[in-house]
Amino acid sequence: MVEITEEDRPRVVIVLGPTGVGKSRMVMDLAEAFGGEILSADSMQVYRYMDIGTAKPTEEERNRVRHHLIDLVNPDESFHANLYRMLGRKTIDQLYQRGTPIWIVGGTGLYIKALTQGLFPSPKIDPKVRERLKQESKEKGGAFLFERLRHVDPDTASHLHPHDLFRTIRALEVFESTGVPIAFLREQHRFGERPYVTLKIGLEMNRKTLYHRIEQRVDQMIERGFVREVERLMEMGYGFDLKPMQSLGYRQMVQFLLKKIEWDEAIRQMKRDSRHYAKRQWTWFKSDPEVHWHDHSIDPKKIFQEVTSFLREEGE
Repeated sequence: MVEITEEDRPRVVIVLGPTGVGKSRMVMDLAEAFGGEILSADSMQVYRYMDIGTAKPTEEERNRVRHHLIDLVNPDESFHANLYRMLGRKTIDQLYQRGTPIWIVGGTGLYIKALTQGLFPSPKIDPKVRERLKQESKEKGGAFLFERLRHVDPDTASHLHPHDLFRTIRALEVFESTGVPIAFLREQHRFGERPYVTLKIGLEMNRKTLYHRIEQRVDQMIERGFVREVERLMEMGYGFDLKPMQSLGYRQMVQFLLKKIEWDEAIRQMKRDSRHYAKRQWTWFKSDPEVHWHDHSIDPKKIFQEVTSFLREEGE
């Protein structure tokens, strides 16, 4: 077997961090300065018609720098980390063959990990267990299942939103089919694939400042027409039961439009849940020792110098 050396692997710069910290602006500046194309690592930007609520790059930004892994499926179509990994690696291979610098930006830690380190093999699941859990969710609610997950697999539960029914059921079905927490299986796998040489740049800022920016961002989404975006999705037949429609922001707007909650409560929940989401992102990324952290107020030249050094090594 021929050993693959570091020189044979694509060099990839990854810009990551919590929502609202300024990742998109930073990666645009880098891509324009060094050339290249951007891969989105955002689990919501893969869905068509969901633009404002996912902070998808604008048409102007896409004209400035080409973006990939955006608008891949309709909201009622299935998408998961393994599919993202397959499409992402295919895109990186194509860019590498053309000699195009590769940039990745996003806040979905699992997608970044799947792309750069692989995914552990899925254990065999008893279909009866899956159906029973789905039935339980209908009868007793997602909160009931999430509470059970907290008891049997607290590590996985700590990384999930209580309303993320899809991943809650996934973790429970693995535990009930194998008797082992999915967190333990992931740890055993250790995500040992290393197809790329990576530089992970993490952006951070004072929590109070970040939370203020997140709340401003929610207000800006409303001003840009987020309510109308959700109305259009509902008019197109995309119901509340779909996974993307239960995601951050969309869930609250659907509930408002269905007159289940008042406007002020919808906005309050959006801001609160966005802050909580940023906290979970921080927890995920802070556990990665490979990330080079930079405060958002740092002189951009320092990051540019780090990237320059990283890319220069490729030609040496």
